[in-house]
Amino acid sequence: MSGVKTIGVVGGGQMGSGIAQVAAMHGIDVWLHDLDPQALSKASSSISSSVNRFVSKATLSQAAGADALKRLRFTTDLEGFHLADFIIEAIVESEDVKKSLFAKLDKIAKSSAILASNTSSISITRLASSTSRPCQVIGMHFMNPPPVMKLIEIVRGADTSNETFAATKALSERLGKVVITSQDYSGFIVNRILMPMINEAFFALYTGVATKEDIDTGMKLGTNHPMGPLELADFIGLDVCLSIMRVLHAGLGDNKYAPCPLLVQYVDADRVGRKRGIGVYDYRKEPRSAKSSSRL
Repeated sequence: MSGVKTIGVVGGGQMGSGIAQVAAMHGIDVWLHDLDPQALSKASSSISSSVNRFVSKATLSQAAGADALKRLRFTTDLEGFHLADFIIEAIVESEDVKKSLFAKLDKIAKSSAILASNTSSISITRLASSTSRPCQVIGMHFMNPPPVMKLIEIVRGADTSNETFAATKALSERLGKVVITSQDYSGFIVNRILMPMINEAFFALYTGVATKEDIDTGMKLGTNHPMGPLELADFIGLDVCLSIMRVLHAGLGDNKYAPCPLLVQYVDADRVGRKRGIGVYDYRKEPRSAKSSSRL
């Protein structure tokens, strides 16, 4: 989508800041929004560090790195998004919260703007229903971390137009990504397959099949996965994994998608992974090898 000059990204967390960085590194002006000024400050620092790493590894020239940082703007005011050609939502994985945001964006964005969601599981059709432009609403699911992972999963809602799909695919390719396309079913492609595997790993831990270390080592060395499923869950966020499992369970109506009680218990205990310093593993002080093999 060569006509896109300005992108708005809503959400200053790891995904939103990563998406903003990717767009800026590919010559697009970006407004990154978050209600929390501290989140924006953290995002700015994180993006600068990441761009500098790309430069130090010679995967990005110094001039291109400087240009990318100049293209980024940070704001707590959504009203500035009225100039954006394309807006990507990357906020909390809650349908109600996302619908509320899409309704606001629909009123702010210019009539030609496309509204995309980075949701990893929530129905695009239902999100689009909160707007007056359902044909211009689409799923654009980046993988974590966006500056590194090559995949974008595009999800078409019931009313997503061919023009919106083509524009989103072109933009994704402009960002250097490989595109796969999913219809609007719970979990789409990646998480429809990935999350039940993670959930099953929790069941293996819950029922005492093996220790967390052996479960992860088994999957890394036995199936050549770069991370074990429990380690990956910590990286994603156990709260996010639980939310997606609940979407799968409700949307597909099959008890095989019921979240493992141990996963629920970890989230209830606020042990949600790396972002909290503790999840399945404890990242706060001692090396992992020194940890107890207790299940909680």
